[in-house]
Amino acid sequence: MDIIFLRGLHIETIVGIYDWERVNRRIVVLDLEMATDNRKAAATDAIGDALDYFAVSQRIVAFVEQSNFFLVETLAESICEIIRTEFKVPWVRLMLNKKGAIQGASDVGVIIERGEKPKFG
Repeated sequence: MDIIFLRGLHIETIVGIYDWERVNRRIVVLDLEMATDNRKAAATDAIGDALDYFAVSQRIVAFVEQSNFFLVETLAESICEIIRTEFKVPWVRLMLNKKGAIQGASDVGVIIERGEKPKFG
């Protein structure tokens, strides 16, 4: 199994439990790792045989920009569900960073994995 990754995907959204978080859009930063088998794509050199990370990023950006969740946990779970179902990804690892959520901390967020962890070799 192979891994396609996206790092540092910045997206504006509404997420948070406090009144001020419900009216002010803030940036969340996503790091994604997605399991796939790259052998067919490598052999054919055709995007149709690959996990199209551009399409994944467009779909996730569109979803997150329109979302309105109280918890980063719910947002993260929803993102992983989209990736697994719409892009047929058997395993995904997501780090969702809500920068600036805690005064004095540079980063805060969640890391989740969904699906069967890939085996390499």
